[in-house]
Amino acid sequence: MNIVEVATSRRTCKAFDASRKLPEESLAALRTVLRFTPSSVNSQPWHFVMAASHATKEKIAATLDGAYAYNASKVRNASHVLVMCARADLDDVHLDRVLAQEEADDRFQVPEAKTMQNNTRRYYVGLHRQNQTLDVWIEHQVYIALGTVLQAAGALGIDACPMEGIDAQAIDAVLGLPEQGLRCVVLVALGYHGADDINAKLPKSRLPETALFTEL
Repeated sequence: MNIVEVATSRRTCKAFDASRKLPEESLAALRTVLRFTPSSVNSQPWHFVMAASHATKEKIAATLDGAYAYNASKVRNASHVLVMCARADLDDVHLDRVLAQEEADDRFQVPEAKTMQNNTRRYYVGLHRQNQTLDVWIEHQVYIALGTVLQAAGALGIDACPMEGIDAQAIDAVLGLPEQGLRCVVLVALGYHGADDINAKLPKSRLPETALFTEL
């Protein structure tokens, strides 16, 4: 399946078949795609919690039973639920870890390259911290990962449902994310659609190219 086929055939799943589970090879592929998602100055300001057990999915679903009840069944019936998290801060420990990994992966052909990369990344982190936009900048990177994983799921024949209709703070609490220096940004239910998925047979609808593109 080529990228155009993926884009025009994937859809947001509205109801999952609870009896069907994702194979490990598909999960491994999604982890690889997420790991290699691009981020600004390779900051990698994220962490991904893959909820597979009934107990963990139930904890997440229970936070949605009020105002977001329409999403609770998706969490309960999905094979896996991806909790896409932002780091609460890009501190020295994280930045040093990223730099050390780049060095281990032989990214720096000369010592000056390592210094330049470190200084550049720290400059942008410092700039956003000074401007009080660090949280927003980090979230932007998480959404790059969201788009990447949705396309990857489509290529693998996996149904997905991204969810912003959530109580992120409640999810943080039940998963103990603040203690790990993390916060939930968005959920993605992953699995295979059920017979009651109202979106399964509907045609996709998007504005025409003429409304979306300007050539100068």
